[in-house]
Amino acid sequence: MPQTQIACPRCKQMITANVEQLFDVTADPQAKQRLLSGQVNHAQCQYCGYQGRLATPVVYHDNEKELLLTFFPSELGLPVNEQERMIGPLIKQVTDRLPAEKRKAYLLSPQANLTYESMIETILGKDGITPEMLKEQQDRVQFIERLMQVTTKDVRSELIKQNAKIIDEQFFALFSRIAQNALGSGQEPLARALIDIQTQLLEETEYGRQLKESVGELEAAQHELQEAGQSLTREKLLDMVISSKSDARIRAYVSLARGGMDYVFFQTLSEVIEKSTGDEKTRLEGIREKLLGFVADIDKQMEARFKQAQEFVESLLAQEDIEKAVTANLDRFTQDAVDIAQQMLKESSEKNDYARMGKLQKMIQVLQAASAPPEIAIIEQLIQLPDAAAIEAALKQDEQIVTQELLDTLTGLSAQMESQGDNPEAKAMADKLGEIYKIALKISMKKNLA
Repeated sequence: MPQTQIACPRCKQMITANVEQLFDVTADPQAKQRLLSGQVNHAQCQYCGYQGRLATPVVYHDNEKELLLTFFPSELGLPVNEQERMIGPLIKQVTDRLPAEKRKAYLLSPQANLTYESMIETILGKDGITPEMLKEQQDRVQFIERLMQVTTKDVRSELIKQNAKIIDEQFFALFSRIAQNALGSGQEPLARALIDIQTQLLEETEYGRQLKESVGELEAAQHELQEAGQSLTREKLLDMVISSKSDARIRAYVSLARGGMDYVFFQTLSEVIEKSTGDEKTRLEGIREKLLGFVADIDKQMEARFKQAQEFVESLLAQEDIEKAVTANLDRFTQDAVDIAQQMLKESSEKNDYARMGKLQKMIQVLQAASAPPEIAIIEQLIQLPDAAAIEAALKQDEQIVTQELLDTLTGLSAQMESQGDNPEAKAMADKLGEIYKIALKISMKKNLA
């Protein structure tokens, strides 16, 4: 994210801000999230305390949705010809990046927006988000602001009761993002205050209590699956699911062992149901229905992740200098993106698409040549710690290192160790990695809440 020295709009002292004017989703799939989340073009002055959105021109482009939007702040007071002079080069960048077959008529008539809000509404409208939905989100934001202004727990409790209807999954997801942004931008007092509010919300709201239960059930399910280790079969997994005392435990099994819930798994469950009678048969049919719903939810999430990864890889393949593009975006490569790139290489090889294959080979070579991911270094340090308390203290000291990539790396390394059979050293290492994973998962769930 580009760091720029600007003059504070209020006191005119020079401060650092993340300024970004071109949000080209086609070339950079993450650009949309940066714009909508408010991570950029926002000033926070350490001298006078000013906070607010910067008055800067913005161009937004999405080739798939045929959107080319512009916004020029009226407070800059520049004539139209001067506005076009500033925005023109940004639009040219958009056009130059696109291959000829993707240059469509919408590029010739950018849609100007008089307000920043109308531009955001247009973007969200293309995603099916209505003004009514935006109003609900604004209500959530305003409620969070009110909670932050209240310092007395009793008063906050009353506010929570009055606004119980909007404290749902979307509310907690929004609250979590705000807390993470505060922590990531160095606003530690604000982050600590938000954590205190979060704790109260978890204790005093119905959805909050459900979230706490989900964390506990996920940890319990993880423990059972780790205990089973290499001896885990579809039949054992089915027994675990059937024995579950809550929907949260069933959902936890689905999230952790989706790969084992295939056609054979559900066929076995159906056979068990057919052999059952009365209330037990009804109970098992209910479990099957819930399983199918949870599996569908997980599959949708995975599909969205892979689509995002695929768009990211495709955006890099569209660049002329693939090695330079990959090197500049190493920090944005997830395991999903790496898997997609390898899958694309296999497909291009089967189709004898040598041009695409050459680019993908260069991409993978750059990835392989890059230094070991930071997760490995983190895990190496954690392994040296004497006990669980020390591991938890180290992770809580810097919770930003507890990422999905860290969890995935721990899972992969643990599986590698367990695959070595009766090797006592490998088993000891697998146990240590499992201990670290459990602690990291607990911290991650409490941090993300979604």
